[in-house]
Amino acid sequence: MENFKLTRIAPTPSGFLHLGNLYSFLLTYSLANKYKSKILLRIDDLDSERIKKKYIQDIFDTLDFLEISFDLGPKNLKDFEHNFSAHHRLELYKKSIDELIGKKLIFACECSRNKIAKMHPRGFYTGHCQSLNVPHDRQDTSFRIITPIQNEVTIKTLTVRVSQKIPGILRDFVVRKKDGTPSYQLQSVIDDIHFGVDFIVRGNDLFGSSFAQSFLASQLRENNFSNITFHHHDLIMGKKNKKLSKSAGDTSIQFLRKRGKKKEDVFILLGKMLGLKEEIKCIEDFSSASFKSNLGI
Repeated sequence: MENFKLTRIAPTPSGFLHLGNLYSFLLTYSLANKYKSKILLRIDDLDSERIKKKYIQDIFDTLDFLEISFDLGPKNLKDFEHNFSAHHRLELYKKSIDELIGKKLIFACECSRNKIAKMHPRGFYTGHCQSLNVPHDRQDTSFRIITPIQNEVTIKTLTVRVSQKIPGILRDFVVRKKDGTPSYQLQSVIDDIHFGVDFIVRGNDLFGSSFAQSFLASQLRENNFSNITFHHHDLIMGKKNKKLSKSAGDTSIQFLRKRGKKKEDVFILLGKMLGLKEEIKCIEDFSSASFKSNLGI
């Protein structure tokens, strides 16, 4: 069995963490133990419009409340702000964007979301600005990387190598947003390379992103991203079979804590949502039940 050096828990503090986040954290923790991997806590905090300090603090509160430990990363809000915020890595993101510009792999785009939605019934980007030669220094433009239409990208999972084309919704995906900050796709790639991550556990909603990010990494200077192993898990669905949202209070860990729920109560509730036959009250129970039922693992 192959062992890994480092995986990560990488929440975005755009709301209070919910049971879906907890499920992903616990799977990461369980698989990290199985494959002898250390865990990095990496918090993506560049979206100034959505990120709030109370949401960052909620990450530490939740991990502490549920006794989910990690090996590397910030220990509290102050440590995060001083030493681990993504703002400290802005130069790394800029260098990668400059590298892509130098290789003529990206183009400036003036299209708004509404315009893109009108150009394609499923909201796929049609390459409208690729041939317009919009100057890179023009204000209010995003940068997009030119993605292959026909070529497949290969990623490695725990069981097999998977090859497929980059999904249409991610065609010519954004690497720098209009406000000048890196996109999620670029930031995630650069951070994983920077910290030396070699094992990524994420939801199936990011399955397409794994191919997009692998392609992006292949266009940058020599790195080990192609050796990363991915594991994609199903999502916990809420009412009306909808993906859980950070705005849905009744599944947020903070909401449950304020209602007087203890750690064991939260684990029991999660187990019921997952349809587990045996009751779980702690991380060890979750790991055991998950491996027995092959749930998400």
